[in-house]
Amino acid sequence: MKKIFYAGLILLAVFEILKVYFIMPMPGSQDIQSLDIAYFLHSYRWWFRVVAIILIAAGASAAFQTRRKWIPVVACLPVLVVAYYFNFKMTADSIFAQPEVLTFKPQGESMLNDSSIVVAVEHNGVTKAYPIRFLTYHHQVQDSIGGKNIIVTYCSVCRTGRVFEPVVNGKHETFRLVGMDHFNAMFEDATTKSWWRQATGEAVTGELKGQVLPEVESFQLNLDKLFELYPNALVMQLDNASRTRIDSVGRFEKGKSKGNLTRTDSLSWKDKSWVVGIQSGNASKAYDWIQLTSQHVVNDKVGNTPVVLAMTKDAQTFSVFERPSESETFTLRNDTLFAAGKPYDFSGRDLTTPGQRLKRVKAYQEFWHSWRTFHPATEKFE
Repeated sequence: MKKIFYAGLILLAVFEILKVYFIMPMPGSQDIQSLDIAYFLHSYRWWFRVVAIILIAAGASAAFQTRRKWIPVVACLPVLVVAYYFNFKMTADSIFAQPEVLTFKPQGESMLNDSSIVVAVEHNGVTKAYPIRFLTYHHQVQDSIGGKNIIVTYCSVCRTGRVFEPVVNGKHETFRLVGMDHFNAMFEDATTKSWWRQATGEAVTGELKGQVLPEVESFQLNLDKLFELYPNALVMQLDNASRTRIDSVGRFEKGKSKGNLTRTDSLSWKDKSWVVGIQSGNASKAYDWIQLTSQHVVNDKVGNTPVVLAMTKDAQTFSVFERPSESETFTLRNDTLFAAGKPYDFSGRDLTTPGQRLKRVKAYQEFWHSWRTFHPATEKFE
């Protein structure tokens, strides 16, 4: 019976470790197809725990019928430490947290400098900006804009910013950060406990597997350009409860993070190199960030869609628009786009015809390893 006691302890410890190992960035865990295993262990976690506890209880009497009662006690201690550590210290939602108080301020009141990089959303005449230095800790911000509920997400390991409508089967849904798969953040919905991939908004396991959250158009730029284009924009401010966890000086957004998972490669087309990924329908294409910093404007096609990709002279803001025709070529002068004699700003506004705009194309700044993983058929612009 003693063996049953110790077998129960081993089962409990191994289970608690594996449950976290397969869904968190641990050595080797993100390079294998571990999603289904992780979801199985998570879904049946209490079954494993109950079995382990039954074994421990069944063998406890025999284990403690010894002069050296300290042996089973000592054996229990590391198991308790493992259970506590892997449930309250190593889980994603214990390491990262959503803001407790969501505060927005206009340009004159914002505490952030103009070079701060943000993910911005414009809807119904309202523009809101979410600083990347805050999003890298929160991973998600649940908000509303112009009457639309949104969830602003970010994964610092993939350098992916995405905005979705938190609507599942026609109903508003809430999510919690549960971990990651292939280095991309995973969220769990509160209703069905399905897991959703941050980079695509798709439920990849669980009852809702295959469903996709509606994506909300967003764009990345610095605050200086944001307020130039949208003077009445509102900027998310620091949540005081997260003050000690925030990348307050913006090392990550500047490519100066030293962490192995969040660092930036200095050469092109390496795993942690920056790219601008463009998606048009089923077609996708990646553009090297370093090349863009010297070229600044690219006229190209993604699938059958003629596009123009432009980067500001400070190399912090980029925009991608659909060109009216394949023959219409854009040039860039002093951060203003020109085509067919018409000037356009970085929001796509025709500066000579109020109300006219170029159509945005889905485009994101991302680590190369992430873009190629979730867009396996992507082309490379070289």
